[in-house]
Amino acid sequence: MKLIIGDKNYSSWSMRPWVMMKHMGIEFEEVIVLLGEADSKARILEHSPSGKMPCLITDEGQEIWESLAILETVAERYPQHGLWPSDPAARAHARAIACEMHGGFGEVRSQMPMNVRARRPGKGATPAVLAEVERIDAIWSECLARYQGPFLFGSTFGAADAMYAPVVSRFITYAPPLSDAARGYIESVRALPAVRAWFDDAQAETHRIGYYEDDA
Repeated sequence: MKLIIGDKNYSSWSMRPWVMMKHMGIEFEEVIVLLGEADSKARILEHSPSGKMPCLITDEGQEIWESLAILETVAERYPQHGLWPSDPAARAHARAIACEMHGGFGEVRSQMPMNVRARRPGKGATPAVLAEVERIDAIWSECLARYQGPFLFGSTFGAADAMYAPVVSRFITYAPPLSDAARGYIESVRALPAVRAWFDDAQAETHRIGYYEDDA
């Protein structure tokens, strides 16, 4: 399979399937299209009909151009890895919080753009952002208490964790106020070898995008 992604320093959407597939040990070809360049859109459209990334191209040549859809496809193809909890109630819970992440938290996205290399404690902490941070903290804390951690649905890093992995990166960069449970969860995720590999690759990148860097 082939996974089309953006810069690892900036592309939060790309991080989700990449980390999940690396963690599961699924082999795939990685294709990086640098964001913010004059030809970025055209290059993405060579692979993704939506003009957005990530995009998974299966062995059969099918294009899957959305992060949550990629996770669902991988879960179907590799059921032995248990991306979603086996218990129906827990699975419904996991999908609910994954979809909430997918469709929400616009203030965090806009005011705390992903930048793995940066450290900006306190920046972007508007009241609207902090309200969303509080909601994310509540989601994590509830899951950790109910399913006993260290990941959201127990001992296994799964699809719901992958959906929140870019938020972990953002919280490392911007250091908003968090509960002890949320801080512990961040440490569990950042220690995962696949997440460490993404962060290491992001640190090694030299491409810069002004929108993400001008206010550093």
